[in-house]
Amino acid sequence: MKLPRLRLHWKSVLLFLTVAGPGIITSNVDNDAGGIATYSMAGAHFGYGMLWPLVPTMLALIIVQEMSARMGVVTGKGLSDLIRERFGVRITVYLLMAVVLTNIGNIIAEFAGVASSLEMFRISKYLTVPAAAVFVWLLVVKGTYRSVEKVFLYACLFYVTYIVAGFLAKPDWEAIGRSVASPNFPLTSASLGMVIGLVGTTIAPWMQFYLQSSIVEKNIALKNYRFARMDVIVGSFIVTLIAAFIVLTCAATLFREGVRIETAADAALALKPLAGKYTSYLFSFGLLNASLFAASILPLSTAFVVCEALGWENGVDKKFSEAPQFYGLYTMLILLGAGIVLIPRIPLFPVMYISQIVNGVALPLILVFMLRLTNDRKLMGDFVNKKGYNAIAWGTVGILVVLTVVYLGLLLGL
Repeated sequence: MKLPRLRLHWKSVLLFLTVAGPGIITSNVDNDAGGIATYSMAGAHFGYGMLWPLVPTMLALIIVQEMSARMGVVTGKGLSDLIRERFGVRITVYLLMAVVLTNIGNIIAEFAGVASSLEMFRISKYLTVPAAAVFVWLLVVKGTYRSVEKVFLYACLFYVTYIVAGFLAKPDWEAIGRSVASPNFPLTSASLGMVIGLVGTTIAPWMQFYLQSSIVEKNIALKNYRFARMDVIVGSFIVTLIAAFIVLTCAATLFREGVRIETAADAALALKPLAGKYTSYLFSFGLLNASLFAASILPLSTAFVVCEALGWENGVDKKFSEAPQFYGLYTMLILLGAGIVLIPRIPLFPVMYISQIVNGVALPLILVFMLRLTNDRKLMGDFVNKKGYNAIAWGTVGILVVLTVVYLGLLLGL
């Protein structure tokens, strides 16, 4: 009687491994250069006090990503494609403009992360950035969906460097437990801005488009939907765990010594005398891996969004001649992001950090469209949202709107 159960168990594991990828990859990409900079600043400027927002953010991330995955499996269409069909071309064009402009800022941040991660080893950005641009372009243009997904999944493994760096920093685990169990939140523009930045970088608008497009391109069957959902849950947990270790690493070292930073590279350099060269090197290597990873996916996500919305051919499995707009846009975004980073003395930090806050401000708008779609019984059938999902998702929208309004009011002195 036990043998069939064992076979069923291993069959489920194999099915999960076959389906897994879109959720884990999408979540991990969000720990990109801008995200690592935001988490580093959270730890360096606020200590362990910015760990608690990651807990409700993880729950919200699971809910939001699950809706994207479910829409992709049930409808077989990307998010921007569904928005165009349901809400019309005009609204879709406005939405595209907002997503593309936000993503351009994020793409610039990724190439800035590549440059800064290796500049601490005295390697010029005029060598590293062009090399990175060529690498990510060849990876997608010359690869297939299966081969590209394998590379991305391997890249996810290297985020363990931040966990190792966290233990090397010797944090105060008792203080961490107290800060999560009994959070203390000062109502200031700086703290509110950081919370919005944390939410914006953990649940970025582009993620919903990329995840759904990946689900569609992978052709995940409805009968395997539960494995796609598990893929999302695992990815959401991993990304939050890595983010927490980045925060606590900087809190245990930089915050304790009163060190102020503006980028993830600043954090890597500052860690060297405080936590040792190995912690610093691990932090820097993690930044390089994350930046290359995201520099591949963010332009890809943007190309998916635009091409789906305009009805153009798209997909990594297609040849350049079969999807010229898709690959042309992907190429243009890489050239733009890498080219801007190479401009001498350009202030990159404002672009990197502000892009994360813009993500937080734009997210409610994307969530409203998603909620309308996932509650449409004609579109989703029996797979419409449950009441609990709606409560958490609408609650996330409401909290983000309130935080944004209060934050802007404090900045303007109202």
